Formats: sequence, structure tokens, C-alpha cells
Amino acid sequence: MELSVKGNKRDLFSESDVWYNNVPHPKLVEYKKEQNWVKKEGEFLVFPGGGTQFKYGVTHYVEFIEKALPVIKWGKNIRVVLDVGCGVASFGGFLLDKDVITMSFAPKDEHEAQIQFALERGIPATLSVIGTQQLTFPANAFDLIHCARCRVHWDADGGKPLLELNRVLRPGGFFIWSATPVYRDNDRDSKIWTAMVSLTKSICWKVVAKTVDSSGIGLVIYQKPTSESCYKKRSTQEPPLCAKEEANASWYAPLRQCISKLPSGAVQKWPELWPKRLGSVKPQSVLVDSKTFKKDTEKWSEIVSDVYLERLAVNWSSVRNVMDMNAGFGGFAAALVNRPLWVMNVVPVDKPDTLSVVFDRGLIGVYHDWCESLNTYPRTYDLLHSSFYLGDVTQR
Repeated sequence: MELSVKGNKRDLFSESDVWYNNVPHPKLVEYKKEQNWVKKEGEFLVFPGGGTQFKYGVTHYVEFIEKALPVIKWGKNIRVVLDVGCGVASFGGFLLDKDVITMSFAPKDEHEAQIQFALERGIPATLSVIGTQQLTFPANAFDLIHCARCRVHWDADGGKPLLELNRVLRPGGFFIWSATPVYRDNDRDSKIWTAMVSLTKSICWKVVAKTVDSSGIGLVIYQKPTSESCYKKRSTQEPPLCAKEEANASWYAPLRQCISKLPSGAVQKWPELWPKRLGSVKPQSVLVDSKTFKKDTEKWSEIVSDVYLERLAVNWSSVRNVMDMNAGFGGFAAALVNRPLWVMNVVPVDKPDTLSVVFDRGLIGVYHDWCESLNTYPRTYDLLHSSFYLGDVTQR
């Protein structure tokens, strides 16, 4: 199938342009025209890679981050990213080419359909908001969290929004905040920065980089501690440490004004570099031995290569957005990792909590109850996969 844009061949899947009639929402084109988010060109919406903080484009911005903190090493040391208030997800889309998989999320607000744009582009994304409930991710999941003018008041409600980021950020992981309080000193921004300094200090986040690039855009990079020793040394135990979390703890759970405990309270070891990380995880968190994990990985590798890719009437070249409705350890997604697609691994809340293993492997996913609707737009996935689960749902 060949599509033509200005005389050039257009890929069946293109992060840079999509059919306008698939997402006929022109409001963002006008609203963000000065920031180069999205343009309408004939039958297509075109995404040039701009953004509120990407004055020189997303390529320059991503390189700027790595120069500010070389240890990031996109696609090696940093594999799993959360992009808060992602806009049209150009940040996450660009990182896909660097072997980084980004869970981009934003609410449905006045920007209108930004997550629908992202999914139509073939970029991992979900509708969500940091409001009153926890995000549907396990604790200590993401290697890096990014916020570029994401319009979240991190110190609101006693700091609960930032404490939620702390919960889902891996020990030793990084939070990148690119917003005007970082690099402007007017009264409003100075007050926000002062509040952020106080809050991050109280949860033992360390500033590892703070810089401004040639466009005048600045950012600060924080790092989460790898042990609880700093928490115990605080002059005041505010916010306090949380009680131990249960499995699937974030499903319909309110935000908490406390610091999530680190696993075992000990110094945490960073995962293996990608792609070795995919098969090196040891799933002690769900009390499953390594032999079971290895057997599951081998099973799905064999099924996918021998059956799914060879014997099913699926045109895999037309598949980009995939969902595994009962992901387990993420074996199905792992078996497809070398194909030009991505998998949203869903761990049902009535099944064993294996989602932390999925993230440890360098994959992404969410908790969900399949008796409820999913937080996404209609027609956003090309392929749904379910292994031995639909019968359980009908019985419920």
C-alpha cells in the first residue's frame, strides 16, 4: 500500500503524519500553531516534532537532556519512561527510535484528543490524570519520568502529585522537569521553585543536573534515592513513610501523602542494560522461581515465531499498536520486541500481580479490570491478544 504526500511515499505507519479524517480535531492545530505541535496539510495532520519546550525540535531537546546527564544513555541505561502531560507525544515517539519505550499520558482537556493523536501516530499512550487516585502502575516501575510544562502543581495537596511520581519511579531513577520555574525568576515562578526545592528535599531527591540550553529553555534533573537511609536522617519525618503496599495496590487507590517504601529497604540494583534486561529479570516480587519465568519466556517465543507469525492470517506489517489483555510476565510482548510494533501489557486485577516483572523486563503495561471500560479512544489498537482469560471474565 502506497500513500502519497507531496509526491513522496508515505509509510503505512508514520509518526510524523496521520489521516486527518481518522482524528478530525483541528482545534489543537490553531491553539498550538506557534509551538509547532501539529499542522494540517491537505488530507493529513503533520507532526513536525515541536513542542512547548522543544523550540529547536524534539531531536535537539532529547540530545540536550543526554548532554546534561550522560549517564542517561537512552536505550541502554534508560529503557522505560513515563511522560506526564505528553501533548501529542513527540517526545515518546522520538525515543522509540532510540530503543526507549515511553508511556505517554495526558487527560482529555482543552487540548482535545492529544492522546488520540499519539495513538494514531503509533506511539504508546493512555488517558490519565494525576488527580485524586493513584496511577495504574506498580511501584518502582519507571527508569525516568519526564514533565515538560505538564501543568501539574507538584506541591498541591501536601505534595501528593509528586509523591505519586516518587511511588512509580524506580530507586535511582530520574525525574526531568522542564518548566518556567526552573529558569525564570519572576515572583510566580520563584514561589513555585521554592516550594519544589522544599518538597524534593523532604523526599530525599537529589539534583543531579540543572541547565539552560541555547534556546533559553531550562530543565532540572532529580534522582530518587536507592536506600531509605536518607529518610531516617531527616530532621522531621514529613512526609512519613507509607505502610507496606499490597498487590494491585494502585487500582482505585487514593493518592497518599507519604513516601512509598523501597523494596526490602535495601540498596537497589539497577536492571541490566537493554536489551539484556529483557531476559535477565528474576521475578521474586511475585514469588515465582526463575525456572518458571524462563519456561514462560521460551513458551511464548516458540508460539509467536511458529504460530502467530507464520500460521495466522494476520498481516503483521499493518500491526503497530498491540494490547495483551492478560500479559502475565510479558512473554508475548517480549517475543515481538524486534518487530516494529509496541505492546500494552495489561495485568487484570483479578490475576497475580506480575506487572512489576513486566516493567523490570523493560516493557510497559497497566492494571485493569476487564469488567470496566479501558481509558483509551475507540479504534486505537490494531491487534488485541488474550490468552486463557475471556472465559474467566464471562464467569465473573
